[in-house]
Amino acid sequence: MRILLLATNRHDRLMSRMHAQPLPIGLAYVAGHVDQHRHTLKVLDLMFAGDDYLSEVETTVRAFQPDLVGISIRNLSNHSYLDPQWQLPIAKAVIERIRATSQATIVCGGPAFSILPRECFAYVEPDLGITGDAGETFAELADRLHMGDPSYLDLPGLVYREGDQVMYNGMRSSSKFSKPPRLEDLDMAKYREAGFGIGVLTKLSGFYYPAGESDVQREDGAWRVIRPIGDVVTEVRQMEQRFGLRKIFFIDNCFNIPLAHAKALCRALMDADLKLHWNTALAPYSCDAELVGLMKQAGCALVLMGAVRGDSHDGPALDERLAPIFNTCRLCEDGGLHYTISLVFGEPGETRETVERKLEWLRGLKPAIANLRVGESILPGTAVAAKALGEGLIADERELIRPTFYLAAGVRDWMLAYLQGEAAKNPRWNLV
Repeated sequence: MRILLLATNRHDRLMSRMHAQPLPIGLAYVAGHVDQHRHTLKVLDLMFAGDDYLSEVETTVRAFQPDLVGISIRNLSNHSYLDPQWQLPIAKAVIERIRATSQATIVCGGPAFSILPRECFAYVEPDLGITGDAGETFAELADRLHMGDPSYLDLPGLVYREGDQVMYNGMRSSSKFSKPPRLEDLDMAKYREAGFGIGVLTKLSGFYYPAGESDVQREDGAWRVIRPIGDVVTEVRQMEQRFGLRKIFFIDNCFNIPLAHAKALCRALMDADLKLHWNTALAPYSCDAELVGLMKQAGCALVLMGAVRGDSHDGPALDERLAPIFNTCRLCEDGGLHYTISLVFGEPGETRETVERKLEWLRGLKPAIANLRVGESILPGTAVAAKALGEGLIADERELIRPTFYLAAGVRDWMLAYLQGEAAKNPRWNLV
């Protein structure tokens, strides 16, 4: 069977400011799991395609004549209130161009698709979809289609149409990431210069971002994937040997959780004498000076700290919620580790007083960049989604396939202009 894997992500900015073109590592893992003794594989990555990328899709499909097309959808949007960019229309246009050119079976997956699988399926209209970590499941689907086996509907995470209904069994496919990503089909020379570094997976959690200490206390078994440290070090070494890559981004929303695992990985990197320049994301909990020192010694150059969300109604509670973030920032400053930080303005309960309190906190820090998020980008299944439903801002969570933001009623009329003025005074403040 001839299989075309296609990465649709074309967004090249992080927080609408920093140049960052992430390699489609998930699709590379899918490619690595496909049995290439049985199938002929080709990868098309649209990140570096020009404005006429649909013509490139058509040209590739006509030349390769695939039987099966796997399409990765990385983001629903860029999550920017000031410059919202909805990403699903790109995938929809790609599928429509393939349909006009080929009879291939089209399968969608990826992080964005997995957030709202039924809604994404109904909008982009593939033949099948896979939610979750799809390496093994896509490979098994390809094998069954190749053999003419009609029983593939039992595969975990499969989304399909039955009559006029989109069917999904509620399960997610899972992967052990036991096979290395297939990177040779991607333009590694361009990705070497494309922002924060080539992605290397360390672990994947089951939550968007740790909301508090309760998430930090989760046992190792609560993580979707924690890769063995030896496997991570081996992959990094092979990247250097095969592609000359020493700039790495460790894919991990919470590198420092569990703390012992993070320290062990840093020590393993130092023991391997890998001269790396790497970045990652740090959770604002469960961090100490020893870890910051180890990260710095192991080659870490920058950490990204995401916004911890909540309700701003109570001033003392706000201080309690923000304190771990700023304590972690201080640890980074004391240890000479550069960092970025994000804060949400306009979350439930936001008032002029809480806005001023957040700005006061920020003025006391020295980040490489502080991202001031206007409004909270609403994700399904979250507390703010329930709040938006209760207030009538959305009628159904299915609407969240489009960029949708919560902005507290008490600040809607004045906050944006005020933050624009404050950001203009601080060159390291970035309004998103």
